Amino acid sequence: MTVNWPAPAGLDPVRRLYALAAGVRGATVSERVVAAPYAEIVPLLADVDGELARLVPDMRRLRVTREDGDRVEAVARSRFGFRARFEGVRRPGWVWLQSRFVLIGVAAAPGDAPGTTRVAFTGGVRVPGRAALVPVGVGRAGRRVLGRLAERVAPDRA
Repeated sequence: MTVNWPAPAGLDPVRRLYALAAGVRGATVSERVVAAPYAEIVPLLADVDGELARLVPDMRRLRVTREDGDRVEAVARSRFGFRARFEGVRRPGWVWLQSRFVLIGVAAAPGDAPGTTRVAFTGGVRVPGRAALVPVGVGRAGRRVLGRLAERVAPDRA
């Protein structure tokens, strides 16, 4: 797998997600402050096979099939039976997965208040052959992902 990912330029993972999403037409980044420490959120986002798969609304199953450093390959099956093969990067506080038709990006950074974490999500169905997402429902799906994450880590404060 040969993917040339941009090197971080002093941006925290959430700001980096905004920067990459800005280059994808139709992408919307949803952001939320979660009442849980960064150290608690990071392992959940890195758990592509488990927690991340449960957070994305249309995902039935997501399984990592190959890892090479921070590079990952995964296969997914949607609730509607569609399959996808993803390539991407998984780093602390950062996951960016893309297939031919689907994009998933999630990032976390320590929040301004102690014990909080800023979490951001973008994703959706890609337009084949173009750097674009179908804009319908992207923001709503992002808010659902972040709501599920907040409920998972801090159900009494979600």
